[in-house]
Amino acid sequence: MKQYSFKINGKEYNVAIGEAEGKTLNVNVNGADYQVELENAPAAPAGNAFASAGKQADAPANASPASAAPAPAAPNAAGAGSAIKSPLPGIIISVDVKEGQAVKRGQKVAVIEAMKMENDILAESDGTVTAIHVAKGDSVLEGAEIVSIG
Repeated sequence: MKQYSFKINGKEYNVAIGEAEGKTLNVNVNGADYQVELENAPAAPAGNAFASAGKQADAPANASPASAAPAPAAPNAAGAGSAIKSPLPGIIISVDVKEGQAVKRGQKVAVIEAMKMENDILAESDGTVTAIHVAKGDSVLEGAEIVSIG
């Protein structure tokens, strides 16, 4: 595993990058294991940190070690009529919107605490909050719906 230290928005992350298995990259961030799915996996030059034996892959910009870290802006697929989902398991420490409220792209909709760090969950598009699926204090798994925006 290749070891890296990153500082993102003033927070330090220790990242270990393992072998790629097809389009999946094994990454450890501050002691928590993640599997990062690579969207595009073109052939990479020998010696690439993202290469696996027999299958070499270059990580796209959106699957870099920095984005594997729990970054403040971490919604999954928000859009018209879709849900903003939790990017990692944690505890909801605030819900910052109400049902029926108009939101703008980049606006904070909730905050999740994971690995002793607070992570803002941001709206990825303009819209109106159609449903709130969590409450303060709820434990959520990765991929759990936080709010829906329509």
